[in-house]
Amino acid sequence: MSRSSKKGPYVDAKLLEKISKGVQLIKTYARNSQISPEFVGKNFEVHNGKKFINVYVTEDMVGHRLGEFSPTRTFKGHGRVVKRVIEKT
Repeated sequence: MSRSSKKGPYVDAKLLEKISKGVQLIKTYARNSQISPEFVGKNFEVHNGKKFINVYVTEDMVGHRLGEFSPTRTFKGHGRVVKRVIEKT
């Protein structure tokens, strides 16, 4: 379910402060914060639960959440194809 249009997009206040100060690399745990146009061209390090993932924000990312670009799970595949040897008797 999306956020009410009356409230507007959620952007973490600490992120806006750091951007206004001009910090080069911004470390954050705020995965639920939406990317606003002020974020374009900035580097963020978004925490994925284990480590910080480097995310460079472009124009196409505006409106999405920071957590979308920092995956929390690693995909290892759908299983291995095993060659089965058919014995001829």
